[in-house]
Amino acid sequence: MVKERRNSSRERSATLPSDAPTPGATGFRAPTRRAVMAGLGAGLVAGGRAAAAEALPEAGAPFDRDGLIALARARAGAPYAAPRSDDLPALLRNLGREAYAAIRTAPGRAIWEGEGLGFTLEPLLRGSIYADPVQIFLVEGGRVQPLPYARDRFQADGLALPDLPPEAGYSGLRVRARAEGPDLFEAALFQGASFFRMMARGQRFGVTARALTLRPADARGEEFPLFRALFAERPGADGVLVLHALIESASAVAALRFALRPGERDTVCDVEAALFARQTLDHLGLGGCQASYLFGPLDRRNVDDARAAVHATDGLAILNGAGEAIWRPVHNPDTLQIAAFVDENPKGFGLMQRARDFGDYEDDAQRWECRPSLWLAPRDGWGPGAVTLLEIPSDSEFNENILTYWRPKEALAAGAELRFAYRQHWSWDRPEPPPLARVTGSRGGRGSAGSRRLFLVDFAGEELAGSGGIDVALSVAPGTVTRQQLVSDPAARTARVLFELDPGSERASELRLSLRRGGRPVSETWLYRWTP
Repeated sequence: MVKERRNSSRERSATLPSDAPTPGATGFRAPTRRAVMAGLGAGLVAGGRAAAAEALPEAGAPFDRDGLIALARARAGAPYAAPRSDDLPALLRNLGREAYAAIRTAPGRAIWEGEGLGFTLEPLLRGSIYADPVQIFLVEGGRVQPLPYARDRFQADGLALPDLPPEAGYSGLRVRARAEGPDLFEAALFQGASFFRMMARGQRFGVTARALTLRPADARGEEFPLFRALFAERPGADGVLVLHALIESASAVAALRFALRPGERDTVCDVEAALFARQTLDHLGLGGCQASYLFGPLDRRNVDDARAAVHATDGLAILNGAGEAIWRPVHNPDTLQIAAFVDENPKGFGLMQRARDFGDYEDDAQRWECRPSLWLAPRDGWGPGAVTLLEIPSDSEFNENILTYWRPKEALAAGAELRFAYRQHWSWDRPEPPPLARVTGSRGGRGSAGSRRLFLVDFAGEELAGSGGIDVALSVAPGTVTRQQLVSDPAARTARVLFELDPGSERASELRLSLRRGGRPVSETWLYRWTP
């Protein structure tokens, strides 16, 4: 059985603007100490002292995944050198959000434009909060070709873009793709730290994935690994775009492979990663994703807003290693909340957006109902650990204050390496959901007296049809349930559970609810942490 473990720490995690673009599979191996590969060449000098990090490949150099992994391993054996951003002119550094967003790719200057490959790439200008350089390489025939900076790739009305040296690099990469229709649509964005976003046709960017998460909400401060280089393979006729990334921070270096398959209803990305620890990684997050949540039907406290809800995600879904389907609505707390769902070899988890009607939000500008859900399915067993959820207080819809990731139980020792892989679905709904009634709504409000709180949880699904009584399995700890009612409509295949929580003098209570028939579950398990 999953446990939601409370963490009362007062540590705080950094947040980023929600509209800031970010972020055969190799099996996961349990972290073990191993010697760094012998013969790092320029990476080591006599006496074992690390020398300068190995350079990125030059034009015409051979390229494959094994070579990139070797490069990452070598760089992990050398001291960390932060990227330079002081070469960026003040004009670009000081750009505001709107001015930076107005810069676009010049017509005819996208990579592969007009070649009928089903994809185009748009290098992104450095500027505003995206000052760190990212080197971009194209790969064709197993050889790399660096992409030098070129001012004429960009258009900026009313802004005279400065010249930069060819080696200045870019801030990231935008991917446009063709799915079933004739037109290209924006399918992916790699920009900002090691963040990336994707979506299916007709969606808007919402949830942000992280290539690597280090020390979130940690007293030592969060560490943000950075994209140092992106390698794009020329796509073939299979509708797949393969990108490789070299990611680096003071504590770790990683080589990742992304295989993107954009679609009409579901954009799929297979991720393979090789991670090398410069320092012991005792708070490591895999498969991280983050999104904004300001308010919704479950928590409208201190909200003076004409809209019905404001969020890019409304809950965390988990299919744990035991096969239990969990729905955990997220909320915007008054103080940092950390929950750990202890598990072994989870089957999947992710931040979902289930409210899909315009009337759920009434927001003509943001169109929150069009934000993708992100479901992540680990490959080859991830061992023991916990799906970890951070809920960070926020007063802005642009703060991505909800973060979830898988935290392995064991630390990764300095000098050790870790391989892991997973599949992402950026879609309207998760793929192949369990044959159970799902939670379709969660509401909360003032109870009958004092500090009591009233909750309404709605379920819908085929499992609620037919004859046979439905039992409510409800528990709260601490606190007591002073009222409970089940309203079931088998013909409509729906059920609603109303219950009232009396927390007494407690400042938090863990709530757990599911529907059962004949001793077996017929619904997801609804979990929630109430805080005043």
